[in-house]
Amino acid sequence: MFRALAYPDLVGTPEPGDEVLLSVGALELGLGTGGYALVVAIPERLPEDAPLAGHMVKARYTPMQTLVDGAEERHPQLATATSVDGMPVVVADLHSALPAVLAGIRADQPSARIAYVMTDGGALPLWFSRTVDGLRSAGWLAAGTVTVGQAFGGDLECVTVHSGLLAARHVLDADIAVVTQGPGNLGTGSVWGFSGVACGEAVNAAAVLNGRPVAALRVSSGDPRERHRGLSHHSLTAYGQVALARAEVALPEAGDAFWDGVAARAAELADRHTLVRVPVDGLDAALRACPVPLSTMGRGLDADYAAFLASACAGRLAVADRV
Repeated sequence: MFRALAYPDLVGTPEPGDEVLLSVGALELGLGTGGYALVVAIPERLPEDAPLAGHMVKARYTPMQTLVDGAEERHPQLATATSVDGMPVVVADLHSALPAVLAGIRADQPSARIAYVMTDGGALPLWFSRTVDGLRSAGWLAAGTVTVGQAFGGDLECVTVHSGLLAARHVLDADIAVVTQGPGNLGTGSVWGFSGVACGEAVNAAAVLNGRPVAALRVSSGDPRERHRGLSHHSLTAYGQVALARAEVALPEAGDAFWDGVAARAAELADRHTLVRVPVDGLDAALRACPVPLSTMGRGLDADYAAFLASACAGRLAVADRV
């Protein structure tokens, strides 16, 4: 007996007694995120043909490719838009950073219109994210969601991070955008083989569009892996080598040996970026008031407090006066 997940918009809605075709690779690997069997088809009861809303294809040339209505074609203002007009863009490595970033923003500006731009480094369907569903229901993502690249399922569908940020600003009227991959970070333990490399590319996109890039560091006080303890090598690579544009990098002003160690390693980024010490007062309460569970790699708030505090500080920095 095991759980299986079906996306009704792709395969129809399973009913008791249905025979289904399953993909079980992720289940057999025992993945922490996405470790489900996935329903590929209900052979005896196929769904009705969906109306063709657009001609942008995502998950291209796979059996689950889907047609979506591309925002670039639907909204004329995106045809000529080239700037996000100074909008802060918070960039983070893991999907689990999203609610903590929002908590940091809302601690100081609870009425901010925040948009989530989901890249395709993890899950392709945004529908998989219970975090996003809970944040939407609580009103924490008031502006909406944009899925870019091969990712789909957002309020708006875009081709690139660049057009996704423009859509967040000019279609969703966002004050702030947060860019992370969807659930299911992919990493190999190698220097370059991890999906979080895209953080550096998102910093570049925000800067090219006249945005204000704010970098959330990937930090951990609970990860057993040496490469992620303290300041993760992911952040040093993505921000230190991939990001060519200058970003503001949030460092919690916590004043203990752990954070002093993080700051010492983050000093490697000082030639490229502006390191900003961010006060942490009030952020604990903001994190504990989050409407969705905080969890990163299976660890909750108290099991990996540093991870969430670092992300909350990036959110706070995004709504602070520009340095």
